[in-house]
Amino acid sequence: MRRIERTNPLAVLATAAMGAAVGLVVQFALSSGGHAPLVPPPPLAASLVLVAAVLIVFGLRLRRQIRKQPGAIDPFQAVRLLVTARAAQLVGALFGGFAAGLLLSLSGRSIPAGGATWGPMVVVLVSAAVLLGCGALVEQWCRVPPGDGSDEAGGEGGEDPERGPADPVATRDR
Repeated sequence: MRRIERTNPLAVLATAAMGAAVGLVVQFALSSGGHAPLVPPPPLAASLVLVAAVLIVFGLRLRRQIRKQPGAIDPFQAVRLLVTARAAQLVGALFGGFAAGLLLSLSGRSIPAGGATWGPMVVVLVSAAVLLGCGALVEQWCRVPPGDGSDEAGGEGGEDPERGPADPVATRDR
């Protein structure tokens, strides 16, 4: 079985850069049209924090199960949580980059924006960073500790002869 690698930090950075570019383009398009700057709504930040909290709860449940009985966990549940944690990292990077792009466009204005404009952008940036961090933490928790039999055998003859073939052909009789 191939070893699953962690989320690539360059992918997270690239996603954040794309979000920042979109934020900059949106703000420049609004300002060139004479409109007020885009201010993210407060429920956006609350939603990001809520998703992070739910992810942490499910991550803690899985972590406790892995520490108690590593072989008794449902692999599908663990993979679903791992995929959700990875998606949370990308979503956190995207929204964080978007908020950073919004903030960056405001910093270059000749007339500074008020606190009512800056505040929600900073809150979204912080909540996106929280989601990204929670996603990385839960991804770390999804790792099974070494020595529980889930690692590949070191060489030839390292397989357990009583387990049967690792080929899915053995289960086709059903």
